[in-house]
Formats: sequence, structure tokens, C-alpha cells
Amino acid sequence: MTENILNKSFNSNFGTAPFSKIKNNHFLPAFKKAIKDAKDEIDAIVNNNEKPNFKNTIEALDFSGEQLDRISSIFFNLNSAETNEEIQKIAQDVSPLLAEFSNDITLNEDLFKLVKVVYDSKDSLQLSTEQNTLLEKKYKGFSRNGANLSEDKKQQLREIDKKLSQLKLKFGENVLAETNNFEMLITDESNLSGLPEGAIEAAKQLAESKDKYGWLFTLDYPSYIPFVTYADNRELRKKLTLAAGAKAFKGDTLDNQENVLQIVKLRHERAQLLGYKTHAHFVLEERMAKTPEKVASFLNELLEKAKPAALREFANLQNFAKGLDNIDHLEKWDGSYYAEKLKQKLFDLDDEKLKPYFKLENVINGVFAISKKLFGLHFEEIDTIDTYHQDVLTYKVTNDNGDLISIFYADFFPRPGKRNGAWMTSFKPQYIKNGENSRPHISIVCNFTKPTKTKPSLLTFNEVTTLFHEMGHALHGMLANTTYPSLSGTSVFWDFVELPSQVLENWCYEKEALELFATHYETGEIIPMDLIKKIKESATFHEGMQTLRQISFGLLDMGWHASDSTETIKDVKAFETKAFENTKLYPDVNENCMSTSFSHIFQGGYSSGYYSYKWAEVLDADAFEYFKEAGIFNKNVANKFKDFVLSQGGTEDPMTLYKRFRGKEPQPEALLKRAGLF
Repeated sequence: MTENILNKSFNSNFGTAPFSKIKNNHFLPAFKKAIKDAKDEIDAIVNNNEKPNFKNTIEALDFSGEQLDRISSIFFNLNSAETNEEIQKIAQDVSPLLAEFSNDITLNEDLFKLVKVVYDSKDSLQLSTEQNTLLEKKYKGFSRNGANLSEDKKQQLREIDKKLSQLKLKFGENVLAETNNFEMLITDESNLSGLPEGAIEAAKQLAESKDKYGWLFTLDYPSYIPFVTYADNRELRKKLTLAAGAKAFKGDTLDNQENVLQIVKLRHERAQLLGYKTHAHFVLEERMAKTPEKVASFLNELLEKAKPAALREFANLQNFAKGLDNIDHLEKWDGSYYAEKLKQKLFDLDDEKLKPYFKLENVINGVFAISKKLFGLHFEEIDTIDTYHQDVLTYKVTNDNGDLISIFYADFFPRPGKRNGAWMTSFKPQYIKNGENSRPHISIVCNFTKPTKTKPSLLTFNEVTTLFHEMGHALHGMLANTTYPSLSGTSVFWDFVELPSQVLENWCYEKEALELFATHYETGEIIPMDLIKKIKESATFHEGMQTLRQISFGLLDMGWHASDSTETIKDVKAFETKAFENTKLYPDVNENCMSTSFSHIFQGGYSSGYYSYKWAEVLDADAFEYFKEAGIFNKNVANKFKDFVLSQGGTEDPMTLYKRFRGKEPQPEALLKRAGLF
């Protein structure tokens, strides 16, 4: 029998994943072997006759399971970006195995004893800051995950973790299936009134690709967003909006209500088993915010500032819709449509005016040029790296000296096997081992407007900021320069991880930056000054409503995870409605529910952490203020950001790192000022 390619070192350019040679039937046996190998590595640590020390215990533990981590990153990235029924079935089989393996480590008494010996003697070990952080993290990894529990409770924890891993996967599969299942075919051309030419052409192309006559619209963002923003037909906007809001909330086989209740209940049980009041108390102990009370106070303080502005903006929007089309009551399917019309009236600015200046290739080159000016990075597109889909672009990233910094993958367009949204991930972390600095393989995945037969991919301004956002995360991964893989790149406190991504978005609004890449795709003309001015002026348009929306998601997340009575919840919709009480602007829609498709908190890693978007905005507004004071391409400030934030990963407390960069703690006034709420 031939050896499984996933269990060998990758003999490829830069050691990248050999995607074209990997078959689906490789995964399950590869996982089983890699888990066995990782267990052997753990056994070797436990059975070592030498006295436990930092190197033979803590360091050995951090570098164990390297091949298992590689296989996991390849597989679960495919399950998000290029999945199918076979991969989803494998995920259901593999996830319990991984949950079990994770428990095998954290509940291994002999291993914990060794870690505790090193931990108890830490004051005499003369460890570096990074080593000290790693020791703390490893010790807490055991103590926070059941190492001190009795045998029966350890077994209970194993059962909970196994169930949770399967429920989260099922939740995500249902959301993806619901997204893929909905199609709205328009055959009467008059129903396309108001839609931009590019959206019409893309819908025609999509219909043709499925052998249908007419124009096909789906719940994929590049199809959904233009329709609800520009289509004059209110009934069709309603149909699409209701379909998006009803994902996994129809009482059928793809319904997620029971999955939500089970996930929340099991998370609460798990937290209590470990001695915490709620899941949020457990999670936030390892965050900058520290407690649910602090998060509640933060969100409510922002709510106090944003709500009056949001109510004014909403009343203004209602009056505008009434005056324009005699709409008595604004509904959810009216919001984007009339907001866009009002924005055009106030600023004479809409995405159709801006899109010709944001050809995807130009925006990519722009974010690369900005990364070069700030951090000395050079991106060279190469075609010698294997990919999992023909759309994926690959780059070699080097510094001014020509040293390899990272391999970079970019996957930009929607397709049936890819979940909605945008994210950054990695196929291999950075670390230093045996004197060699092993560089990371970083990827960003987006769902942007595809090219059509007559036009290249022209991005909306929102898509431009999304690309910059994900590139901010990517830079955090690429510029990592730590010794240990578990502290590298984006392995930081969750409410700090959004700082690099959100701070990079600021360059999208600056003349100096826009002139590097915002050129008309046909004429090559640089974006006119009046459009740059309007982009700046419109940046705070409906900021009150946008802030209220983000706060509402944060409050819903905390509602699910910071309450000690979640086990008694029977009705997902009723619970959600109550959580949204203080932030509600539009009338409720009975057949819609957000929780059943809120993948961030029920499938991704944002449970008890959604507030971190606003938390990081305080950091990013304060950080960018520093850049603006010195000049947005000031090398000194950029170097400080690279050296004290981007390269340090999770080696120190994030507030310590931030203060080292900024010279002081962040001030919320910078955010309120930028948002026009101060």
C-alpha cells in the first residue's frame, strides 16, 4: 500500500500543501495516524526519565503534533472554502476524534504533573518573557480544561466536547446548505429596474451557467447585497431579505434551533463543570476584557453614545423614504435601498461611481504597495505552488533583503462549496526550531464580485475595505517572529486579534493611499479628488445605526453565553427578540431569526467574543491617530507597529504590547471622534 501523502513531509516548493495530490479518502486514515504519532510524542514526554524542565516538557509539548496540525489546517480550510458532501461527512467523523485527542492531552494526569512541576518552579528558571508566557499558557491549558477534575467529571467533559464538536459542524453545514438552496430567478426584465449593469450581467451569467433563462439571484453576498441595495421592486427585495433572515429557521431538516439550544446548554454545562459561572466567564478570563461585567459595561457605554444618533438617523431615513415613495413604515428590506438613495443625495456618491476605480487586481496591487511602504514587504505572484481551486492566487512574500517572509494564498470569488463572508487563515504557522526560522503559509478567503464577459471584477467600496481588513490579519500572520507555534501570528487574545485588520482599513480613506491604486479600469485616470473627499465625508454616514447593529450582535452573543439560566430557554426566537429589545430600529419579522445562522458565535470562534469588533475599533482608531499625527506612511511608527504588535503574536499581554507601540493606553475618544459620535 502506498504511503499516505498527508503523513509525509511535503516535498514541494517551500514545503507547501500538495493539494492536487490529496484525495478525500486520504484524510481519515491520515488523521488517525497523525493522532497516534502525536500521542506517541506525548508518551515520550511523560516517560522521559530526566527531571521535567522547560525544554523537555513545555517546549516539547508545544512542538508536538506538528503533522496533525498541518493536516487539520488543510482539511478544515477546505471544509470552509471548497467543501462537498464527502468532506462534510469526513468532518463529522474527524471532529470527535480531535476532541477526544485534545481531551486525552488536557486530562492526562501524568503529563499535567510534569507541567505543574515546571510551573511551580518557574521563579527559579530565569525564563524569557516568551517562555514565561508559554509556560503560563500550557499550565492554564490544563487547569482551565479539566486537569483538576475527578475521573467521572473528566469523562463528562469528554462527552460534552465530543457533542459540541459535532453540533458546531452541523450548524455550519445547515447554514451553507440553506445559502446554496435558495435561488430567485427573474424572467421579467422590468423587475431588474434600479440594479447596476454589473449586477444584471452577473445574474444573467449565473442563470446561463445553470441552463436557466433569465437572471438568477442568490444569498451569496455579491448577488444579495446589490439586489437589496438597488432593486426598485420592493416585493422582490422583501423576498430576498426574508430568505436570508430565515436561514436554518424553517422547522425542517436544516433547522438550527435545536442545535443552538444544545450548543448553548453544553457550553454552560462545560463552564460549570470547570468551576466557572457561565461560558462567558470561562472565555473572558483569557481576553483583554476579563469579565462579562466589563463587556456589558463597554457595550452599554457605547450604546448610550450611539443610540441617540441611531434614532436620529433612522427617523431621518424614514422621512426620506416617506417623501420619496410614500413609505409609511420602513421594513428591513427597505433599509439598504433608501440608505443608498439618501447617501447619493447627500454626497452624490454611490458604489457605481466608485467601482470603476476599484478593479480587483488594482486593489490587490494597492494593498501590496501599502504593505511595502509600511513594512518593506514585496509580493511576487508565482505559479509553482499547488492550490485547491483554479481561482486561488499564490505569492512569494519577501523583505527588502530578499529573505522569504511568507507564502500567501488569495481566494476571492464565491462558489457553491464555499461559505459566505471573508476570513484569514493559515496552512502553516511561523516558529523557530533548531535555529531555523520556519516561515508561515497564510491565506485569505473572500466572496467578491466576479468578472463578467464584459467587465473585470470591480469591487464595491465595502469589498475594498474587506480586502484591506483580511490583509491586516494576513500581515499579522506573515510578519510573525516568535519561537513557539502556539504563540505565533494571530494566536493572541481574541479581543486583540482584530486590531491589525481594522487598523489597515483606515488607509482606504486616505488620499495618499488611494492614489497608489484607485485608477479607472478603462482610462487609467487616478480617482478624482472630489470622490476621495466624498469617501471621507460619507465614512461616518449612518455610523450611529451601524454601531447600534454591532452592539446588538454583541449583546445577543453575551445573552446566549453570559446567562446562568440558558438551560431553561425553550424558544430561540423569543430569547433573541428580548436580547435585541434596546437596539431595535426596524419592525421584527416573525419568520426571521439571526441566531440560527449566526456562524461567528455558533460555529466560529467568536462565542462571548463578538464585542471584540468594537473593542478593537477603540484600539484601531487610537492607533491610526498616531499614524496620522506622524504621517500615514511614517516609517518610524510603522516599524513600531511591526516590532511591538505584528511580529510579537501572543508572547506578552496585549495591553503591554499596545502601550509599547503607542506609549499609552488607548483612548475611546479617538473612536467616538472618528465615528462622529463625540
